[in-house]
Amino acid sequence: MNLKVKSQIFFQCPANEEEWKRIAQNFEVKWNFPHCVGAIDGKHIVMQAPANSGSQYYNYKHTFSIVLMAVVDANYNFIYAHVGCQGRISDGGVFKNTEFYKLLNKNKLNLPSPVELQGRSIKSPFIFVGDEAFPLRTDLLKPYSGQLGRSPERIFNYRLSRARRISENAFGILSASFRIFRKPINLNIENTQAVTTACIYLYNFMRKKPSSGLLSFGSVDVDDPMTGNVSQGKWRVMSENDKGMVNLPRRPIRPSQAAWDVREEFKNYFMTPEGRIEWQESYA
Repeated sequence: MNLKVKSQIFFQCPANEEEWKRIAQNFEVKWNFPHCVGAIDGKHIVMQAPANSGSQYYNYKHTFSIVLMAVVDANYNFIYAHVGCQGRISDGGVFKNTEFYKLLNKNKLNLPSPVELQGRSIKSPFIFVGDEAFPLRTDLLKPYSGQLGRSPERIFNYRLSRARRISENAFGILSASFRIFRKPINLNIENTQAVTTACIYLYNFMRKKPSSGLLSFGSVDVDDPMTGNVSQGKWRVMSENDKGMVNLPRRPIRPSQAAWDVREEFKNYFMTPEGRIEWQESYA
């Protein structure tokens, strides 16, 4: 479905279970994370102080911004984006103000029904992955926090990071490809939203054209499939001094027991012969 409602934008967001399952299959094959149907991330798009806006767009980094919240598939494509939430709103508030969250909360995204992970007896839901800025939910997994040592929790965090890094790379390539994001945008709020939206559309369009070179060799993080060793993408070096995109703050949010149990099941699965990958202990 391709819709635009105010600042809500859908980029070929899956419309049925089969389309979500194809994304999940790609995440499992490419990034060794089953049941994953998307990586969620968000960035503050820094801009010049809007006229007469007071503190509405003033964020925790003491700059002015609107927020880009997006979901990325296993192939670095944006499948959903929300642009325009005021920078002062907390990370959890940004997520809850998206149409995506409302559909997710009402079970209207047509996600596949829960099924057992390989070799397991408990049915596990299909999930999104995110970082510490997001709430732990039965349909959204985030890392364990605290000092974990060499533990199953740390291995889970490593496995999660491999899937979540896809959205991090997509945002990095977006910023590296469109230089307007490298410093505060000197436009009004509406035009900043429009420019950000246009850049995401262009990014997805270029992703479908191999000749564009958008994801040329070395541009994104590359995993060695035999050792798990990661070669960092060129965008990380290019964006070291960027001031136009800022990460969302990370705040602890108390999860439900049901959400905790879902994460525990994935953690336990990653410790089984069916779920482990050979090198996970070396990087956890």
